[in-house]
Amino acid sequence: MSPRTVMDGADISRSITRMAHEILERNRGSESVILLGIPSRGVPLAERLSEAISQAGGADVPVGSLDVTMYRDDLRRNPTRAVQPTSIPERGIDGQTVILVDDVFFSGRTIRAALDAVTNIGRPAAVQLAVLADRGHRELPIRADYVGKNLPTSRAERVSVLLSEIDGSDAVTIDGAAQAGTGEDR
Repeated sequence: MSPRTVMDGADISRSITRMAHEILERNRGSESVILLGIPSRGVPLAERLSEAISQAGGADVPVGSLDVTMYRDDLRRNPTRAVQPTSIPERGIDGQTVILVDDVFFSGRTIRAALDAVTNIGRPAAVQLAVLADRGHRELPIRADYVGKNLPTSRAERVSVLLSEIDGSDAVTIDGAAQAGTGEDR
């Protein structure tokens, strides 16, 4: 069974624009907002969100990346992951509103690890979460503040996000058979 496309490039673009407006509204602007993308696809999504916030009239939003590999509680069960770079914008995160950006929100374990990583770096005023696709099946009491699209799925399905910066095209697909160690949030 071939993957089913649930979002194309235009859908992804509209979702990012909508989330940018929601971020501006909820935070009363973007002066104290910092976006931290979770590698690998969260980083280009954070860059796109920053650009969309600027186009919507907000101040320039710094973008960084936050690798959570060493903070995960499931390293023994999942294949080894290559550690990605963490880069924090110059002004740091202390007193700022940090918005974590990821592609697929699933069990919540990646975000739990990201929260641990953030607290090791500094003390933000608030931490929010923006995800392109929320597929449900939470194992931890964590919810996203900004969601591109809610995708009801079964645990056996696999949600994949393709981004032009990494994959050459934009799409979100659902495949009927999940594969271990796929890179989506476990």
